[in-house]
Amino acid sequence: MSPRSAIVVEHLAKRFGPVTAVDGVSFAVAEGSATALLGGNGAGKSTTLAMLLGVLKPTSGLVRVLGADMVDDRYRALPLMNFSSPYVDMPKTLSARENLIVYGRLYGVPGVAARIAELAPALGLEALLDRPTGTLSAGEVTRLSLAKALLNRPRLLLLDEPTASLDPDTGDWVRGLLETYRRETGATLLIASHNMAEVERLCDRVLMLRAGKIVDDGAPAELIRRYGRRTLEEVFLAIAREGTRPPGAQAPKTKDSAAGGAA
Repeated sequence: MSPRSAIVVEHLAKRFGPVTAVDGVSFAVAEGSATALLGGNGAGKSTTLAMLLGVLKPTSGLVRVLGADMVDDRYRALPLMNFSSPYVDMPKTLSARENLIVYGRLYGVPGVAARIAELAPALGLEALLDRPTGTLSAGEVTRLSLAKALLNRPRLLLLDEPTASLDPDTGDWVRGLLETYRRETGATLLIASHNMAEVERLCDRVLMLRAGKIVDDGAPAELIRRYGRRTLEEVFLAIAREGTRPPGAQAPKTKDSAAGGAA
């Protein structure tokens, strides 16, 4: 493990009865980097994120986040990380402000009201704070979820479809916010997304998942060149639909080589 690795995963597997959702993956993510976890539906992305969060216990393998084992010692890492997904509901009867206060207290955020006041204009939430969360549109909930994820100024951000349901202008604005946050804080981002243009803009590195395995690993431009495609979306489709690998390609990088290259 590199001393600069924010995430280290070794031979990680998760099985649900006869179904193997994640099949022995190994990778490391360098501190301060932005990495995409890509794959079609059922590839294992959400299950991997859940194990990184300590929400799911692995069937086998190791997950270490910010130096903490997420099976035995996750409470050491949890205050230093956060998660955003438009598909995870917040209590709908609470107002947006009340939800942020609850999450801020759970994360031990000092001066949570001041932190909310700081984040609200950055995410266009000022007019929404006192509305019940259940009345917000999908795009508004996405922005509220991002505000929740930034409350504790996390060193590690796990983002599942961070701009889902946002119009192009707001999506571009949010991507700019994430770029600025990473640049100013040195935070590490791990992003699961189906927006390939977003991945090309935000991420230094892409981990491609198919059927629970990592089938390729590289920078977006490197993968486009390696597969002889014009865009990252074409690479994604080739892997997801055809299981294509470039001619003469070697096996994906191991945990050790990934850690060394990322650091």
